[in-house]
Amino acid sequence: MTSTKPYLIRAFNEWILDNQLTPYLLIDAEFPNVHVPKEYVQDGRIVFNITPGIVSMLSITNEVLEFEARFSGYKRHIYAPMKAVLAIYAKENGRGMVFDAEEETEGEGEPKPTPPGGSGVSKRGKPDLKVVK
Repeated sequence: MTSTKPYLIRAFNEWILDNQLTPYLLIDAEFPNVHVPKEYVQDGRIVFNITPGIVSMLSITNEVLEFEARFSGYKRHIYAPMKAVLAIYAKENGRGMVFDAEEETEGEGEPKPTPPGGSGVSKRGKPDLKVVK
């Protein structure tokens, strides 16, 4: 299956904007093929305000996130593979989603680990349901 990350980023961006808040993206600036203004990178990361009108040509595909933004009056093209996106959140209240780097490696040729307590499927192939009170 494809990664859920780009779908969640698009959904959180829309949700943040619908609530009249400011969507911020946190990007790993040291990830391969990331193109960001290096002079604004702090601790290997960079934060972008992706509010419409602040950025232009925002594109969030299943593989990459890219847009155009101005820095000190100069237009810059920002490009980040989806795996470099660390979080999307609202500036005003911090609500949003942080992405775990471990999630990115799942589904890339290695089987996913079995959750503690088994797979939830009995040996007969039927679901093993329990009543939780």
